[in-house]
Amino acid sequence: MSRVLYWFRQDLRLRDNRCFIRACDQADTLLPVYVLDSAMEQPTRWGFDRVGAHRRAVLGQALRGLDRQLRQRGSGLCLLQGQPVDQLLAMVRQGAIDTVWVEDIAAPQERALVDALKQSLEPLGVPVYTGWQSSLIAPNDLPFAIDRLPDTFTPFRKRVEQAAVCIENPYPAPDAVPPWPESVPYPTASIDAQCDALCGASTRPAVDARSAFPFDDPDCSVDEIGAQRHLDQYLARGLPHTYKATRNQLIGKDYSSKWSPFLALGVLSARQVDAARQHFEQARGANEGTYWLRFELLWRDYFRFLHLKYGRRLYHARGLAPDRSAPTHDADRFERWKNADTGHAFIDAAMVEFSRTGYLSNRMRQVVASYLIHDMGCDWRAGAAWFESQLVDYDVYSNQGNWLYLAGFGTDPRGSRRFNPDKQAQDYDPDGAYRALWLSGTAAVPA
Repeated sequence: MSRVLYWFRQDLRLRDNRCFIRACDQADTLLPVYVLDSAMEQPTRWGFDRVGAHRRAVLGQALRGLDRQLRQRGSGLCLLQGQPVDQLLAMVRQGAIDTVWVEDIAAPQERALVDALKQSLEPLGVPVYTGWQSSLIAPNDLPFAIDRLPDTFTPFRKRVEQAAVCIENPYPAPDAVPPWPESVPYPTASIDAQCDALCGASTRPAVDARSAFPFDDPDCSVDEIGAQRHLDQYLARGLPHTYKATRNQLIGKDYSSKWSPFLALGVLSARQVDAARQHFEQARGANEGTYWLRFELLWRDYFRFLHLKYGRRLYHARGLAPDRSAPTHDADRFERWKNADTGHAFIDAAMVEFSRTGYLSNRMRQVVASYLIHDMGCDWRAGAAWFESQLVDYDVYSNQGNWLYLAGFGTDPRGSRRFNPDKQAQDYDPDGAYRALWLSGTAAVPA
């Protein structure tokens, strides 16, 4: 009899979850586990929580949704809290587990946890199998080896497009999931109450009605069913056709796809998104907007592949530019930036939106990050950590890659990128509507 433990991390779905499907195919009994890492409770070196209230809220949505999907298939989610390796080792022993499966995440802390788990389970003879599944393109399908990955995005994109790389179709969810091991008591009730307690539901701030991503809206609920609902309505309304024209707007739900929160927690896969995009093009026609959505998915892939190529080097203070001066930091200025007290209305409006909602448009993320680094003279790593704490669509690969790029410590030979905040305000908020919305609260959100 094969007794398998599946460790969910950033893949909180059943559809197109190839690692989970492989685990199910192998198992007679299967224990689906998520561990709320106690490191979430620790403050960062910059003096704030590593995971803030908005991120906890959407994580709670995703976990509750995953539990419901598992229960519909005869299983359920085992939700634990503590140091992941300790918790998983205890469950392996309790369930007499003989195999562990987990998604591969190519970031240093995430890989270190899997390495530590392998080391802990080796004396027990329990193998840990990992599988890569977070990118649109599988690394083995690239037209070059990872160590030959181009160091800038455009050559990468062109080579991938010229090679017409084949994208595998998404896998359907399993019809049934193997039962829990008998030695692990199966909870008769859902994890809702446990999840609310562990994810801080009682202290979660209300979702601001002005939010561009109101995650308490059924169409924005960050779970597997909510993800499919959001994707379906976005396509049904023909919004891919206008994506390129609207993507730099700042107000409302529809200026961008808002797929990122679902992709970040893995309640939706990049392959599912691209398959739906292709079906949309076949039924309703392709244009610049539909192409640009795929362009964004390729950017997302590129940051993942940079991690496979460079790994821990991306997390050094000087990143991939060791000959450059180390970043400086001013703690007082950082607090002013974080608390929307810079004195620049465009920046402060964005930071109010961010603190109230856990979300910012891609345009404003670049503008406020540039301002922190180049105008306030602060360490890019502090800004990256603040985004990690607050973003409802936090993605370790994209977050690190974007901050490195703006700070000039990435692969781009042109060095740092400063966005002129006055010009950005003139170009993207010429009538001051965005500033009025978030600084005075008097402007109405467009329908």
